[in-house]
Amino acid sequence: MPIDASLVGREFPPTRPFVVTEEDVAAFAAATGTRSARVPATFPIVVTFRALLDFLEAEQVDLSRIVHGDQKFSYERPVRVGDELTATLTVTGLRQIDGADILRTTSAITDAEGGLVCRTGATLVHRGNA
Repeated sequence: MPIDASLVGREFPPTRPFVVTEEDVAAFAAATGTRSARVPATFPIVVTFRALLDFLEAEQVDLSRIVHGDQKFSYERPVRVGDELTATLTVTGLRQIDGADILRTTSAITDAEGGLVCRTGATLVHRGNA
């Protein structure tokens, strides 16, 4: 079933807060092969992915039918150990091509005080029923 085009512009509820720990950063760095004393620049995907899963569940879209197209990050400030982050996902675009939905999302990653840490943008391809 195609994704409903009326979702464009819809903002979904923020994720539960995620506290960034040294252990989380070390595990992420090891998994991605990052060698840095800082939090890796792509670390916010951890929180963004939670927002994506919440969106997919709310809209009853099967994750196994999703292919990740691209991901971009735009920072206001670096992520730090101890940050309590939430992600708020907005569907910013949708087009359908040959039975596939090309979905664009943007997520605002904010800290416990509501300050913007970064924005992430993703392109996702949803394969229609075969």
